[in-house]
Amino acid sequence: MTASLTTATRSAAAQRRLRRATAVVGATALNGLLWGVSSALGADFVLTDSTGTGIVTLPAALIFTALFGLLGWGTLALLERFTRHAPAIWTALAIAVTLLSIVPIFLEGATSATRAALTVLHLAVAAVLVPLFRRTIR
Repeated sequence: MTASLTTATRSAAAQRRLRRATAVVGATALNGLLWGVSSALGADFVLTDSTGTGIVTLPAALIFTALFGLLGWGTLALLERFTRHAPAIWTALAIAVTLLSIVPIFLEGATSATRAALTVLHLAVAAVLVPLFRRTIR
């Protein structure tokens, strides 16, 4: 009986990891697609601030999406380990981080198309990761 319970627990953990990995890959792929569409529609992804000018390239957008998706996953895993309130805490934290990530877009010098595109990209990541990660919470 114990062996089958352990196997079931390992299987559930493996399923949870697979679903979370799929969510990160899906959010990254969606952002790549949205970046391409936005670029084709006129967003130049050029940002200017007091330190200079930078361009949000497709590889940068993909890397940051994957990185922040993995950070969200890690944060969720830690919360699951240390608190029984992981769903509420993680969801509130994810929404707060999403909203705060949009603020700098409007503090940078950028075209309206770039601002709109970056806002959509940030919201798209949240729209994928928040519900898909929540479905995997123990």
